[in-house]
Amino acid sequence: MQEPQILTIEEKKLIGMRVITSLADDSARALWRQFMPRRSEIKNKIGTELYSVQDFGNGIDLSQFTPLTQFDKWAAVEVSDLGAIPEGMEAFTLPGGLYAVFRHKGPAAAFPETAEYIFDQWLPQSGYSLDGRPHFEILGENYPGPDDPNAEEDVWIPLK
Repeated sequence: MQEPQILTIEEKKLIGMRVITSLADDSARALWRQFMPRRSEIKNKIGTELYSVQDFGNGIDLSQFTPLTQFDKWAAVEVSDLGAIPEGMEAFTLPGGLYAVFRHKGPAAAFPETAEYIFDQWLPQSGYSLDGRPHFEILGENYPGPDDPNAEEDVWIPLK
């Protein structure tokens, strides 16, 4: 895996849907199946990217994280303002700040290898530590789906 880009971003306004889930009870597929047919209802979209956000509340302690650790999982798009939120959807403000951006290539089932590299190899040697902001992935408008071996997504890890 190649070295990440280190980027600072401004906060982003998102509108989408969320579920409370864990890695053991991954509700992401059901969330995306519910969100995708309705994303066209969202007005004032910025770009065509999709945001898959994991919000751990006040952050995540990797030493305490297990497959049963619960978090909010969002399927969302970026918008210019939060004035028109479709029924059944919610607003989320993604805080700005410093991020390491990794490229994951392959199906979602191969993501544990990417996560192992990020958290077990790269992060401990990087001079950075994990920040308490949400983690997220950006999926391009032509994202082929989580089972496609040619899928690519940018994985954003909050740093301090």
